[in-house]
Amino acid sequence: MKKAKRYILLSIAFFAVFVLAGCQNRLDDTYQDVERTKTIRWGIRADTRLFGLTNIKTGKIEGFEVDLAHALTKQILGKNGKAEFLTTTANTRIPLLKNHNIDAVLATMTITPEREKQVSFSKPYFPAGSSLLVPDDSKIKNVRQLNGKTVLAVKGTTAVDDVHKFAPKARVLQYDDYGQAMSALKAKQGVALTTDNGLLAGIAQENPGYKMVGGVYVNAPYGIAVNKGQTRMVKHINKALDELKKNGTYDRLINKWFKGIPGLNVKEMEK
Repeated sequence: MKKAKRYILLSIAFFAVFVLAGCQNRLDDTYQDVERTKTIRWGIRADTRLFGLTNIKTGKIEGFEVDLAHALTKQILGKNGKAEFLTTTANTRIPLLKNHNIDAVLATMTITPEREKQVSFSKPYFPAGSSLLVPDDSKIKNVRQLNGKTVLAVKGTTAVDDVHKFAPKARVLQYDDYGQAMSALKAKQGVALTTDNGLLAGIAQENPGYKMVGGVYVNAPYGIAVNKGQTRMVKHINKALDELKKNGTYDRLINKWFKGIPGLNVKEMEK
């Protein structure tokens, strides 16, 4: 009886270890999981015009990054591959990734050394850079004029550190999203809104009476983020990006979303 009981306990223990190992392998190999399910769960923005914005008429999120996610999914998984979307913010995208709620972040995420400590990035897919948005009648022409003035930004973005590199005495007010930050600019709570040029171009398009100034004062390209160490997933994403650039899909999407947008040069974005 004792031997039988011991055998049962050992069997249960072995089975538990086997199951846990299987779960761990699934979580530790994102590419294996997406290949098995034929689905990639993308973290995207729903509040950034041109990149990812909810269409109030259809309820769907539309933008360059949404279209790129669909194209990458088909390129990586084949024609039957499915893209699923979960909306993120600058503050939630890394936690959602770490908690395995999503497989990859495609959400205006700047590649930085600090972030590379937590996630692994693909090669750049958009040549973004920090810039400024001001009212048409503003006397602000460049970032260095912001010393001693109040600037508006969004929490979790690189803009706060970027602006302080050139205007260390600037006071930065941070908001949860771009809608709040733009409302603050309209209320004259700050003299300028700072973030990436592509995002500002979309905000300016939606808000007549505001313009981008000073060009790009910090180059900050976007990358697709996956959990730290997911080298196979990064490899497949990079390969898919290369293919989309070779077959013209990338340039088509760039022109679809950014051609004719003031402050952006499509020719410089094309690959």
